[in-house]
Amino acid sequence: MSNVEVDPAALRCGAADHGEAVPRVEVLTARDVPLGGPRAMTVRRTLPQRARTLIGAWCFIDHYGPDDVADTGGMDVAPHPHTGLQTVSWLFGGEIEHRDSMGSHALVRPGELNLMTGGYGISHSEVSTPRAAVLHGVQLWVALPGEHRHTARDFRHQVPGPVRLGGAEIRVFLGSLAGDTSPVPTFTPLLGAELVLDPRSTTTVPVDPAFEHGLLVDHGDVHMAGTLLRPAELGYLARGSDTLTLANDTYTPARAVLLGGTPFEEEIVMWWNFIGRDHQDIVEAREAWENASDRFGSVSGYDGDRLPAPALPNATITPRKNPTPLEGTR
Repeated sequence: MSNVEVDPAALRCGAADHGEAVPRVEVLTARDVPLGGPRAMTVRRTLPQRARTLIGAWCFIDHYGPDDVADTGGMDVAPHPHTGLQTVSWLFGGEIEHRDSMGSHALVRPGELNLMTGGYGISHSEVSTPRAAVLHGVQLWVALPGEHRHTARDFRHQVPGPVRLGGAEIRVFLGSLAGDTSPVPTFTPLLGAELVLDPRSTTTVPVDPAFEHGLLVDHGDVHMAGTLLRPAELGYLARGSDTLTLANDTYTPARAVLLGGTPFEEEIVMWWNFIGRDHQDIVEAREAWENASDRFGSVSGYDGDRLPAPALPNATITPRKNPTPLEGTR
């Protein structure tokens, strides 16, 4: 998915250092972002924001739906570029057609992982299909580390099976959890999983203490380490815990997405659909896209024009120093 804001913010990634004690779970709320057009599909964006810009290498979280396609017109994101990142598409409902400049043509369906590696440069389009009466899912980005940020384009499709742990059904689409491991390789240690919590259940999940974690609630009310999270809220837990207790006190199932990873120590700059290390990286990527260079290739099969790049801000984009990782406190 593209960041199609007309005037995208220049994000200096990493939060300021904090010397004081912090809550065990930090609750982050979303802001609504329209994806363009008079009948714009609206997404709820919880990452990045001022309070936090990264959870591990996860740097972007858009959460949308359930949206009635008859009302919203569905998803129609024209060809657009990416650098220095991977896109992770995960649906709860609906169907999206993916096309990219590698020649990949794939359908994104519920419970199926589609992971695209931008590296030095890729372009793609995303359009909901006529079979999609409702659209509901998340679109995630992963920042690539410096040594791999110019890696070759890639596209992976994987269908993880469900595993049971306590009162939860879990699908691991990246990394390892609950005794299951995704076969899809990552460039930094990562975790990505969907969890459906049984009604009136509590589940304790073993996690990597070297990871920081974020839990995005899709529906239901979920207690994360004792802190209540409501739909569309993101709970952040600093590294240091080797278990994570999740509770659903309601009489209906609850669903959430658990993301994790080791703290991303590098300085990065995010602007529009690009991740670089300094202002010049962004300038060069934008110029390459506007000049239709071979860096991003072309997308075949999309009926329409590609997205133009927004104007750059009238200031030099500089990265912020990454934070000292915060340890969980009680």
